[in-house]
Amino acid sequence: MTATKPTTSGERTFLHVLANTALANITTSFLWFALTFWVYLETRSVLATGIIGGAYMLFVAFSSMLFGSIVDHHRKLRVMLLSGSITLTAFALAGAMYLLLPEPALLDLTQPWFWLFTTIILAGAVVEHMRNIALSTTVTILVPDERHANANGMVGTVQGLAFIITSVFSGLAIGQLGMGWTIAIAIALTTVSLGHLATLRMPQDIVALDDDDTARGIDLRGSIRAVLAIGGLFALIVFSTFNNLIGGLYMALMDPYGLEIFSVEMWGLVLGVTATGFIIGGLAIARFGLGKRPIRTLLLVVIAMGVLGALFAVREQWWLYAGGIWLYMCLIPAAEAAEQTVIQRVVPLSRQGRVFGFAMAFESAAAPITAFLIAPIAEFWVIPWARSDEGSATLEPWLGTGSTRGIALVFVIGGAIMVLAAMLAFLTRSYHRISASYDASAPAAEGEDAPDADAGQSSVGSVSEGGSEAEPR
Repeated sequence: MTATKPTTSGERTFLHVLANTALANITTSFLWFALTFWVYLETRSVLATGIIGGAYMLFVAFSSMLFGSIVDHHRKLRVMLLSGSITLTAFALAGAMYLLLPEPALLDLTQPWFWLFTTIILAGAVVEHMRNIALSTTVTILVPDERHANANGMVGTVQGLAFIITSVFSGLAIGQLGMGWTIAIAIALTTVSLGHLATLRMPQDIVALDDDDTARGIDLRGSIRAVLAIGGLFALIVFSTFNNLIGGLYMALMDPYGLEIFSVEMWGLVLGVTATGFIIGGLAIARFGLGKRPIRTLLLVVIAMGVLGALFAVREQWWLYAGGIWLYMCLIPAAEAAEQTVIQRVVPLSRQGRVFGFAMAFESAAAPITAFLIAPIAEFWVIPWARSDEGSATLEPWLGTGSTRGIALVFVIGGAIMVLAAMLAFLTRSYHRISASYDASAPAAEGEDAPDADAGQSSVGSVSEGGSEAEPR
């Protein structure tokens, strides 16, 4: 099978795809953020926001392997068009429900309308991850291997820009326009994104599978086989999951904490300003890459994230919380780019969708488990105890005073666990195996022989099935 090397025109096409994906991500995040703000402000229920956030990640976890299989078996642009069409349909249904039902019915947690309404919006937002998986494979198709880390850094930059826009305008939309107009804006932006996507062309976008690759739907067996074929790859996914453990805490408690010390409009602005960290971190990766050891970079970043998570709420000060979030967001692009860069090198293109889908499913599963566990514990035990005389006196020497000390205690514990787990990962055999697999899978320079496959713990032998590991087929 003849491989098609990425070209300059391919990189230009990648930029168009990246920009279109950015618009789509902005739209889904805008409505999802707005839904979370709206529900909390109207119900003041940490439990409700925790369940909504946890359900979102749970849907991502269950659907990602299906999404990955779809990406592997179809042209990437067609997958993106399918994703956008489903999102548009879901948001239109949510808009119809909002027009037909009174707001009190949609906000009553004891009624099915609330859960149906949130589930429809959730479905429209979750299917967007199919487009994101496809985007990761287009890096392999359109960008040369030596620039994969830089391209992944650009993805992080665009995600940061999207987060800024959605954070600011979601808060403003809910505070000034209400949920109805927010849904209408999301429908309009999704339509624009689909129209632009229909104008793009990707001649290199060819689906070429291995002879034994006939599975459709949720190809769990194929996903697991592709992951286990690479020495230490499963461990890399586990390492990346550390970030999602604390992500579950933030999903359940970050917005409630912020909305207790800021108005909804100001909280949206704070999130928008702190999300410049995404851009700075992404630009740094796009400029300097990840170094020769992206797995080591990943674990160091996870340790730093844990330290920040343990410290940014030790006092109820707005500047400490905002500054900590900003630094945390500076690190997120490095963590995500490290995992993507390794997978794009060591996994054949024909299997990358399923590997990215499996990774997304495994990593996403950590967040809802944490969110579902922490939200009720925080609401019914930690927060009431922290606000009691006994709890306030106990926490004051460590966390100061304020009504949010219970949430701060959860942040500290979660951050400490994250640091410990990442430090222990350095001592594992799997860490050395995936590092060897990454080195052994490097494409040979012209006129040179390929690296010795023995260093990759059988990884290169598996990777080479069906073609060059770094080039599309």
